[in-house]
Amino acid sequence: MTQRMALSELISSYIRAESTVYLAGFSHLIPFAAGHEIIRHGIKHLTLCRSTPDLLYDQMIAAGVAAKVVFSYAGNPGVGLLPAFRRAVETGGIVIEEYTHAEMVARLEAGAAGLPFWPVRAEDNDLTVQRPRASVVCPYSGTQIPVVPALNPDVTLIHVQRADEAGNLYMWGLPGEIKEAALAARTLVATAEEIVPADSARTDREHLIVPGFRVAAVAHAPYGAHPSYAAGLYERDTVLYQEWNRIARDTAQCNKWLDEWVRGVPDHAGYLAKRGVRYFERLALKGGHDRANES
Repeated sequence: MTQRMALSELISSYIRAESTVYLAGFSHLIPFAAGHEIIRHGIKHLTLCRSTPDLLYDQMIAAGVAAKVVFSYAGNPGVGLLPAFRRAVETGGIVIEEYTHAEMVARLEAGAAGLPFWPVRAEDNDLTVQRPRASVVCPYSGTQIPVVPALNPDVTLIHVQRADEAGNLYMWGLPGEIKEAALAARTLVATAEEIVPADSARTDREHLIVPGFRVAAVAHAPYGAHPSYAAGLYERDTVLYQEWNRIARDTAQCNKWLDEWVRGVPDHAGYLAKRGVRYFERLALKGGHDRANES
């Protein structure tokens, strides 16, 4: 049975030091509320995995959460690089393991299928110079086939627009690798913009991304993806994304921001209250789920 719990309890129950954690989300539905709660709990030495790390992982790295990052491309969308990420790499603060987007998805596919590796059809590139590929002999043609190892995160945490009380998770908009990361996980937990009665979402099956029997726990987290966006509900906070590029360039300013907006509030509800209702009203989309169905 999927447990419903407060976000703070979910993090303390399922995220452990030295774990491999995948905070999924592609462009939108990035679980910022959960990542910030990990920082508040002071959890350290995590291996953070993600196809496209953006501000959230920059903030978690700056907060000293990560020992290693496994990823494919890292950057601030439309702005540039991730200053805290780059600083940590250059000073030896974290270890990195970089793949192409296709390779990261292949690793998750292998993990979800219960296989030790996944074949890929790709030419050698700058990444394979740094991280040579393994290969296997095709039993049918005798040719060498490059492979990548399975990725099975200890915990995958995803954010969705809707969950029901049975733990079924519903999302709409760009799926990215969210489903693959969810199914590859040893344990899957989630945050949701809203939680509805179990029977009320049965007609919404086209948006069901993971059934409840695969989900260990769900926490209610309205605006849990802010400053990224949730398709059909609210827009990306572009101003904050741009401001972070300036803030994160300076270690002192970076820590000051984390002290004020993450460590300095008791929980996600405290963060929402500190921002204020009007702040989020300007990001909200009219029409909600109906708006998403029209796109």
